[in-house]
Amino acid sequence: MTHPPTALPVGVLELPQMCEALRAHDFGTVFRLAREQAGISYQKLAAECGIKPERVGALARGCGRVESYDKIAVIADALRVPGRMVGLAPRPWETTSDMAALRRRDVLAVGAVGLAATLPDVLPPSVPQRVGAGTVARLRERTARLRRLDDVLGGGDTYRLYAAEYQRTRRILRDSTYNESTGRQLLALAAEQAQQAGWAAFDGGREREAVGLYRESRSAAEDAGAEDLARNALAYLAYQAVAADPRAAAAIAAHSCDAVTEETPATVRALLWERCAWARAVAGDANGTEAALAEARAALGADDAGGPQPAWSAWVDQVELDIMAGRCWTQLRRPLRAVPLLVRGLGRFDDAHARDASLYSTWLAEAYTTAGEVEEAARVAGRALELADGVASARPRQRIEQVVSALALQHGAVPAVAELVERTA
Repeated sequence: MTHPPTALPVGVLELPQMCEALRAHDFGTVFRLAREQAGISYQKLAAECGIKPERVGALARGCGRVESYDKIAVIADALRVPGRMVGLAPRPWETTSDMAALRRRDVLAVGAVGLAATLPDVLPPSVPQRVGAGTVARLRERTARLRRLDDVLGGGDTYRLYAAEYQRTRRILRDSTYNESTGRQLLALAAEQAQQAGWAAFDGGREREAVGLYRESRSAAEDAGAEDLARNALAYLAYQAVAADPRAAAAIAAHSCDAVTEETPATVRALLWERCAWARAVAGDANGTEAALAEARAALGADDAGGPQPAWSAWVDQVELDIMAGRCWTQLRRPLRAVPLLVRGLGRFDDAHARDASLYSTWLAEAYTTAGEVEEAARVAGRALELADGVASARPRQRIEQVVSALALQHGAVPAVAELVERTA
């Protein structure tokens, strides 16, 4: 029997959330769970279910519903959902042998997916009995290679992979033998991997998991004597906390910069200071923001900036700083400062970096809105919507919703805004 590429594995079909969503015809939740639990992209769901990709994304965000009997039947057939689960008669493909084959094919694989998504310690591959510096170096190189996936994929796609790498290093720490120096190197590597997994969790909308990973990272880094990584873990915690408590986040971010010296690698200095700038911007501290951005610029312009940098901070460059500065000035409602920085920074992104281009475009759209350039704001927000399609990241979608809602509230009568609102409905 041939199954469509969107066929839901039995284990996913039997999830309580999935069963409830199917009964209620809440296909937004169905699509979201299909991506999170079965790894089926919104692009693929759209193609197989005969729905526009932006419509799939909108449904997953809770915007709108599927009411048509014909469309419900199409979705049920594409996902191989038995008719009884959506209030339909048995579908033509539903035979005893077919369903048994589906169960045999999927049950073991789904068990693994479910564990990876919900348990704190997925069983990684076997680990060596004895570990030396060479093994740690190879693991560190692999971590650096995998980090590059974050350039083009969202956290929804990378979280399980990054978490598995971190869990494997934890298992090596627990089960292998090594000397004291290698142990410290392994702890530092685990701290680095936990930060990467935490970032992917945050990007994929798993905020609770992200906080736990950042805290584990800080603890491991401190035990390893890796002060730069420990400070970066603090900066990550501040970055995530900024929406809930800006002042507390600003204090945490400032603390992460307290022990920065000229011995701290240039890109690490820049990274810590730019995150401090963002936290201060959200807290409404314009002077503090400007001072922190100046520190970040000075770090990237320092003599040591051209030398070797830690792999986990080497991505920080002038383009990144332009984007962050533009975001900060947008947050502080200073569009004349924000727009040139964001335009310059976004000019360096191509469509392969869709998540970041989409996310950063929302700040440019917001800056244009503040400046009264409503049509341009709508155009840029529309471009952000196109780029976010099929990207497994929660952040662009959240930002697009905020920007479009603000435009609709303030300028709903403008034709370009009305068209944008219709596209996101």
